Amino acid sequence: MEINDITGLILDRSVMIHRELGPGLLESVYQRILAYELRKAGLKVDKEVPIPVSWDGRIIDESFRADLIVESKVLVELKSIEKTAPVHRKQVITYLKLTGLPVGLLINFGAPLLKEDFHRIANDAPNLKP
Repeated sequence: MEINDITGLILDRSVMIHRELGPGLLESVYQRILAYELRKAGLKVDKEVPIPVSWDGRIIDESFRADLIVESKVLVELKSIEKTAPVHRKQVITYLKLTGLPVGLLINFGAPLLKEDFHRIANDAPNLKP
């Protein structure tokens, strides 16, 4: 499946979930339901994936976690807050650089309308993955 197809399916399922549940729940609720829906659609979904930080040929930290990685191609970072800030985009960009994945989605289930706080972020930086 192509990246655009994957991101389109993620957006479709996210909108469906948001319409059904609305904003205001914990991020973990949306994460579990979105992972379930994507798996039901036949996609490979990994949750809470450790993102290592490497330096000098060694892993020096593994405290970062991607909420979801779909089909080993798309990183998904979920929020359930009033509005995302530039730091949340920077978080996705950092994760993309460290993993080498081509695209990330920042989805805020706390927004009144999901499309108002949904961001597709391309990895246009050098790959930092060892």
